[in-house]
Amino acid sequence: MKKTLLTGILFSTLLLGSNYLHAQIDDKKGIVAKGAELTKVQDGFSFTEGPAINRQGDVFFTDQPNDKIYKWNPNSNQITLFKEGAGRSNGLYFQLDGKLIAAADLNNELWEIDPFTGKEKVLVPSFRSKKLNGPNDIWVRPKGGLYFTDPLYPRPYWEGIRGKESEQDGQHVYFLSADRSELFRVAEDLKQPNGIIGTPDGKTLYVADIGDKKTWKYDIQEDGYLTNKTLFCEMGSDGMTLDDRGNVYLTGKGVTVFNSRGEQIAHIPVPENWTANVTFGALDRRTLFITAMGSVYTLKMKARGVW
Repeated sequence: MKKTLLTGILFSTLLLGSNYLHAQIDDKKGIVAKGAELTKVQDGFSFTEGPAINRQGDVFFTDQPNDKIYKWNPNSNQITLFKEGAGRSNGLYFQLDGKLIAAADLNNELWEIDPFTGKEKVLVPSFRSKKLNGPNDIWVRPKGGLYFTDPLYPRPYWEGIRGKESEQDGQHVYFLSADRSELFRVAEDLKQPNGIIGTPDGKTLYVADIGDKKTWKYDIQEDGYLTNKTLFCEMGSDGMTLDDRGNVYLTGKGVTVFNSRGEQIAHIPVPENWTANVTFGALDRRTLFITAMGSVYTLKMKARGVW
């Protein structure tokens, strides 16, 4: 009896295929396109991270352990290699001028990469003459300047004591001014900040404290400082994005979506042990692009991503 039941379940799962996964999507507010199914674009990577969209709708993402940056073309649905020797980049984000900002983990730096030549320039080599923990995720605000998180994740390719202990006095969030003349901390009371995203009007910043399983909301000041720290939801996140309805997308076990009041409205399961990051791709920004372990996925959306 048990064997027959199990066989039936397995057969039904195989028969339904991706429809079986789609049936598990919890979408209370209709943010996913009608009939859309989660699609695996490609696998065979080691650990995908840092998806970032350019003005053409292409998504650049990293395979961090393999030290590479890839590019996904939404028109052809093809993935091509953009850069080898990427400084073990993790998070990525495009500036308005088209330059790609990368959290280059190899030497605990922040890079600027030319999108045509792939040539890099170090923007932030250190803070107060000490190595950063390892810049992780980035958000560039509309008026210029950028925020990045600096958690500590000891890497096997770091040598000596640097691979075990932080040179900084904690794990913080930093702001780099548009003219690159100022670098300062804007949040020093978090346990392990990771995911970060801001609203398109440049007024609000969300920071996920993955170590404390919380996501916080801040008001952004003209000079880059943050005020009015408010608990957004009781969930941390690896990577984050926003849609045009003000919903916030958090990652970890699949993708969990909260409205602007911090209420959960959707959950998108992803058949991997971990979902690292997410963004909206394609020219119309209605394709959710998901990096998860050794694979990348897409899902057609009704909601639209914001620039």
